[in-house]
Amino acid sequence: MIREACAAIQRVEERERRIRELKYGRRNKMRYIDRLLDELELLNLAEQQEVPEHLAIELDRLTAESRAVDLVRQPRPGTVMEAMDLLYEIQDSLMFNEEQDV
Repeated sequence: MIREACAAIQRVEERERRIRELKYGRRNKMRYIDRLLDELELLNLAEQQEVPEHLAIELDRLTAESRAVDLVRQPRPGTVMEAMDLLYEIQDSLMFNEEQDV
């Protein structure tokens, strides 16, 4: 009986740990996307059209990690505005898929 209780407690603890990891992982990714959006907004205000290589690489990485199938198939954004749109789509997919992760 004690072993069964211990096993049940371990299952609950593991589930809670996974929920916490998802929650904080999503938050950290949202924070990172916000930082990238800030950089792109500064480029947009400076009227720069081309996405710098370091941001393009980060966009590729985020797109590859995205669960949204339609985002994975998109080509690399060619302009700052396209890059911002892509980040907003990734951000939306994170916000609206929250209840599915738990």
